[in-house]
Amino acid sequence: MKEPTRREMLTASAKVASLLAAAGFLPGLAHAAWPQAAFETKSVADAVKALGGSAPVASGDVTVTGPDIAENGAVVPVGAATTLAGAKRLLLLVEKNPNALAAVFDLTDAVEPNILARVKMAQTSNVYAVAMMADGRALFASKEIKVTLGGCGG
Repeated sequence: MKEPTRREMLTASAKVASLLAAAGFLPGLAHAAWPQAAFETKSVADAVKALGGSAPVASGDVTVTGPDIAENGAVVPVGAATTLAGAKRLLLLVEKNPNALAAVFDLTDAVEPNILARVKMAQTSNVYAVAMMADGRALFASKEIKVTLGGCGG
């Protein structure tokens, strides 16, 4: 039996990758779920609306964590969590950034709704954690974080 050539192997691999991407097994190649419009919004309400949520409402069941003062706006550690069952997404938004939406985390029942990320902040701003619920509600908490050294755009 003849061994396949490099070209034949690459062709076969590309066909398998295409089939897996079409079936949804390679999300890196299937960009249909990427919420690009939401990442281009300028406000918290617009970002939530672009992701299919209703007008955000303040809630004690959602928490946002982060430092009171960030020495470097390029890497600010922030987190979001909710104690409510039925959260389908957690969002991190920075009010005064050129684009408000910093991160989106899709959740399942197998995932604890508690996330941490490092975001860029252009200047001192309110940071919002938004929990998007299965019933369409959007609940939020906010915290002001002071930036002493510029991050994005600064």
